[in-house]
Amino acid sequence: MSVVGTVESLWRYPVKSMRGEELEELFAGYAGVYGDRLFAFESSANPPGFPFFTGRDQRQIIRYRPRFRYPEKAARPLNWTEAQKLSPNITPISASTAELMIDVETPEGTTFAIDDPKLIEHFRANSDANHALKLLRSDKAMTDCRPLSIFAVQTARKLGDEAGVSVDKRRFRANVYVDLADGFAEDDFVGKSLRIGAKVVVQVLQRDARCMMITLDPDTAEKSPGILKAVAQAHEGMAGVYAAVLVDGMIRKRDAVEIA
Repeated sequence: MSVVGTVESLWRYPVKSMRGEELEELFAGYAGVYGDRLFAFESSANPPGFPFFTGRDQRQIIRYRPRFRYPEKAARPLNWTEAQKLSPNITPISASTAELMIDVETPEGTTFAIDDPKLIEHFRANSDANHALKLLRSDKAMTDCRPLSIFAVQTARKLGDEAGVSVDKRRFRANVYVDLADGFAEDDFVGKSLRIGAKVVVQVLQRDARCMMITLDPDTAEKSPGILKAVAQAHEGMAGVYAAVLVDGMIRKRDAVEIA
């Protein structure tokens, strides 16, 4: 195998379209990152094919900060250690809804339980009245496309040079940020398998088609349209890649990334 880079940082997003949390390690399973996009809000104003209430509908949602009430339960599947002692092929089980309960802090500093109806009232008071919202919950990560997203930190820098602005990597909401030789080097991984760390193997399936979400500053939600324009004009509207997990396990910061 050939080492092509290292893991720069790891992220998951407990509530779809809300602020992510940086982790020292994460569990990558067949259904996605454990605890990633566990909750989402569905809007009656959006099409059935993509019903989620996101920053496209209310850009301030990206500033809401979700936190697991019991972080130790959200770190990895409950029986991961025991399952591995029996066989590396056993799929571990998820914690219960109560054990994976999330509290959400608003930009103003108010905290709601994710299932508190007052949180939906709060959203409705600050968004288009056409959005009738419903909370969704799934053990499978409610990602836009594939289970795992990978993005090179050099890609963010290259886009910054092309757009003439500083580009925060967090705009791209990836799970695994990698340190590679050059910007957009991850495009070369499409169709290949990568080993990340000691165990995890992923198949890189496709490039990541980008939308207006990357124009939103992760701290202020202010728009910078030039970033999406640079992606569209120079990179066919794509930045980063999507992958599926072939061998599950833990990924840690500074893990080696190898072509399998």
